[in-house]
Formats: sequence, structure tokens, C-alpha cells
Amino acid sequence: MSVAHKFTFDLDLAHKPPASKTMPESEFEQMVAAAREEGYRQGLAAGQSSVEAQSATALAKSAEKLANQVAQMVQTIEDYEKLHLGQSVGLAASVGRKLAAHLIAREPQTELAALLSECMASLEAAPHLVIRCHPDLCDAMKAIAEERMKVSGFAGRLIVLGDPEIRMGDGRLEWADGGLVRDINAISSEINTRISAYLAARGVEQGD
Repeated sequence: MSVAHKFTFDLDLAHKPPASKTMPESEFEQMVAAAREEGYRQGLAAGQSSVEAQSATALAKSAEKLANQVAQMVQTIEDYEKLHLGQSVGLAASVGRKLAAHLIAREPQTELAALLSECMASLEAAPHLVIRCHPDLCDAMKAIAEERMKVSGFAGRLIVLGDPEIRMGDGRLEWADGGLVRDINAISSEINTRISAYLAARGVEQGD
């Protein structure tokens, strides 16, 4: 038969564990406030960093876009300047040719007379001078040459020959050791060559 035992507590009631310390409500509120303030500061700093980063990115994109727009504007201006230059030079050359043709038709002997004045001063010892021109200019050129001979000291023989193959206003002056040629086609070709070189040096394509 079992024996009933008395239940006893294996505790020393004389030595109770110290009660847990309770935090005052005011101190707890201070800690909460401090935590909130620190959280706010960290959140504000993070937000500012994010805004600054976004602003920097947006500014960089805007600057890049502006730079591209400026580059396009500069290129457009340069293209316009080149086009304007090419058109201006072409127009000037066209007007010059028309004026030259008009002046030649009006006074076809002028250019040959200028050539004659240019060479006459150096022909004092030349035995002869030959003037080749269009037949319609022979009389006029003979009269002009005789006037130049009176003041230049040239005493050689004067020969004026008409050549129907020579264009009106063109001509040749020939003497023993030299000569001068006036050819409107050659002059026009030289002008075109110089215009092309001028435009090419500036990166301008010459129109047809």
C-alpha cells in the first residue's frame, strides 16, 4: 500500500528574487521622442540625398539635351552660311559674266587697247608689232595703235590682221620675242577654277 507524502515547495521563501525594475513613463516618452527625432533626421537625410541625386540626373540630362540642341543649331547655321556663300559667289560670278559680255558688246576694242598700252612701252626696239583681232575691229585697233606709237617711241612696223575665228573683243599681240593674248573663254575658265578652289577651301559644294 502506497504511502502518501506531503507536498513541499523546494523554495527558500526567505530569499525572494529582486523584482524587475519598472521604467518611469517620462523616461520612456523621452526615449520614444529621441527615437522619432533620430528617425526623422535619417529619413530627411535620405530624402535629401534622393532628391539631390534625382536633380543631378535631371540636370545632366537637360544639359546634354541643350548641348545637342546647340550643336544642331551651330551645324544649321554653318550649313546656311555655306549655302549662302555658295549662292552669293555663284550670283556674283553670273552677274560678272553678264556685265563683261555687255561691256564687250558695247566697246569690243577696250580690252585689246588695254593690252596694247601694257606692252607698247617695252617695244621701242622691236622691229614689228602684229595685232590679230576680229575683222570688224581692224580699223579701230589700227587707229588706237598708231596713237599709242606716237607717245611710246615705238618705231617698228605695225601689222593689223583680221581673223574671223577670233571672237569679238578677243585678240593677240605678237612681236619678235613675245606676245600677249586676250581670250574671254580662258579668262572665264580661270575664274571658275579660282571660285571652285575658294569654295572648296571653305567646305562649300559648288552648285551646277
